Order: sequence, then structure tokens, then C-alpha cells
Amino acid sequence: MGTTDTTGPADATGAAVDVELRRVTVGGVGLNVALAGRGPAVLLLHGFPHTWRLWTDVLGPLAVRHRVIAPDLRGFGDSDRPADGYDAGTLATDAEGLLAALGVTSAAVVGIDAGTPPAFLLAMRRPGLVRRVVLMESLLGSLPGAGDFLAGGPPWWFGFHREPGLAESVLAGNEASYVDWFLDRGTLGRGVRQEVRDAIVAAYARPGALRGALGPYRALPDSDRQIRAAVAAGRLAVPALTIGADPVGRALEQQLRPHADRLTGHVLEDCGHLIPLDRPSALLDLLLPFLAPA
Repeated sequence: MGTTDTTGPADATGAAVDVELRRVTVGGVGLNVALAGRGPAVLLLHGFPHTWRLWTDVLGPLAVRHRVIAPDLRGFGDSDRPADGYDAGTLATDAEGLLAALGVTSAAVVGIDAGTPPAFLLAMRRPGLVRRVVLMESLLGSLPGAGDFLAGGPPWWFGFHREPGLAESVLAGNEASYVDWFLDRGTLGRGVRQEVRDAIVAAYARPGALRGALGPYRALPDSDRQIRAAVAAGRLAVPALTIGADPVGRALEQQLRPHADRLTGHVLEDCGHLIPLDRPSALLDLLLPFLAPA
């Protein structure tokens, strides 16, 4: 059973698109999943501090020709918040299990931020399931190629988020201001629509929400080992597209290029980290032709 979301993302014509919100249990973890459209499946994996609503402005146009599947990752939004399992490998297993539970045998996978490493690992593990992969605004662990981006050290919040219990205690009662900072910075000061902002902020203000959403940061060493093991064992064989913006730029493309057989890289100018909310039309100009069935 599912419910229909009433925020109504629009399709390419501006018409409202119904989004079904469904609870799907994968490996004992309940995932909140937004579903829309029909056609070849596209799985959308968000990052921090996001929920499935990061995809609001691209979900409708994608749903015109695709079956769009946009979960809240474990620990995020309305999904369960187990104590562990936030490494990229487990998140990839969640994604694979979700596709199986929905009866999907072939999908394009799109990941951004913390959703990028699991999207990459799923494509490496299951090239027969993942027909193509899009990776955006993230790094693949400590693979070489990101030296320029990391020249001044990693972003300050990485250390803050990785210390167990610290961010939750410091930010208690101030989650809205913290999320707003990322939403503003991630759109180069342009901000996001009020209803989208309110839905994301409300999700992070719930008890335990920050603890769950910080899980991928605290699992970074495990994720890095998994990524390095994957590239040591094989190559990314499926068609891949990297999309950079501010601040990651071409760092992800440079990391991936030595390990990918069919890679295209793009950087969107005048675009913040939250690409789907900041420059949805520019993103769709890249996604729609890349995701179209061959």
C-alpha cells in the first residue's frame, strides 16, 4: 500500500505528476520510496542533507518516459534508522534489494553526494542490473585524481560529522538553521522553493534524524576500502556519466576515468552542489539523452 504525495512535482509540460509514497522493506530495513511514471527504471540516490525531495524538480520530467524510483536512504527522511549499515557497500545492497522488491531487472542509477559511492559500487557489482550510471558531486573515497579539490583539506563538516554524537548534541534544536546553511550554499545563495525546504527541514528535525543521516560520514573508512577493493578487482563496464558543479568540479571524473570503459564527464557552470534543485533544466538536458534506452 502507498500514499500519494500532494506536493505535485511537474512534468516537462508543467502538469502535476502523481508521486506514490510506498514503504518497502529491504533486508529488515523499511525504506520510504517515492515512485512515479512508467517505462525503463531510473533509481535516484540522494545525499546529505537531503531526502527524496532533492529530486522534486526533475522527477516529473523523468517520469514522462521512465519509472522513477527515489528512496530515502536508510537513516534518512522517513526510512528506518538502524544502528549501522551506512557504508557504501551496504547502501548499494539496499538499492539492489529495493529494485528486486519492486520487480526491476534493469535500471539506470543516478547518485549524488553520499548516494554516489553506493551507485558506483552497485554498477561495479551488478553490470547486468545497472544499464548505465550517473555520478554527481562527490568523491569516490581516496582514489587518486581529487588532489586539486582536496588541496586545502576536506570540507570542514566532514570532521564534525564523523565524530560520534558530537553533531547531534551541538545541533539539537538548531537543525533547521544547519540544513538551511547547506541548502543556501548548495544553490550558490539562490535557495530552494519554500515547500521543498520545509519538507527537508522537517525531516531533519525529527528525533534521531541527524544520527541516521550522519551515518555515511562515520562509515567513510569502510566505504573507502570497499571502493578500492572494487577498482582493484575490475573495471566499470557500464556507460557512465559524471556531472560536477561547485565545489567538486571535475574531481570525480578524474578519479573515475582510469577505471571506467565508457565515461563521459560534464561540469555545469554557475551551479551549486545541489544540482537537481539549483539547475534542474541543465541537469535534465544531460540526463534525458543519456538515460534514453539504446
